[in-house]
Amino acid sequence: MPTDTPDWPAIERTAEFRALVRAKRAFIVPATLFFIAYYFALPALVGYWPSLMSTPVAGHVNLAYLFALSQFVMAWTLMAVYVRRARRYDRMVESLLQRVKGRTP
Repeated sequence: MPTDTPDWPAIERTAEFRALVRAKRAFIVPATLFFIAYYFALPALVGYWPSLMSTPVAGHVNLAYLFALSQFVMAWTLMAVYVRRARRYDRMVESLLQRVKGRTP
C-alpha cells in the first residue's frame, strides 16, 4: 500500500538536504549574532560611554539618536539580504523535492 508520507530520515541523509541546512545555518547564525550584538550595542554604549553617545551631530540630534535610527536601516537591510539568499534556498529545496519525488536521478 503506497503512502504519500515522505521518508524524512532518508531525506535528512541526502547530500542535498545537508547542503541546504549548512547553507541556511551559515547565514542565519552569523546574521542573528550580528543583529543581537548591534541591537544591544545601543544601550551598552549609552550606559558605558554617555559622553560619546551624547555628542551632537546636527542640532539636537546626537550619536545615540543616529545609532537608534540606524537599527531600522540595519534590520531592513538584513531582511533584504535574507530574502535574496532565500531564493537560493528555495531553488535548493525545489531540487531536493524533485529528487525525492523521483523526477530526477
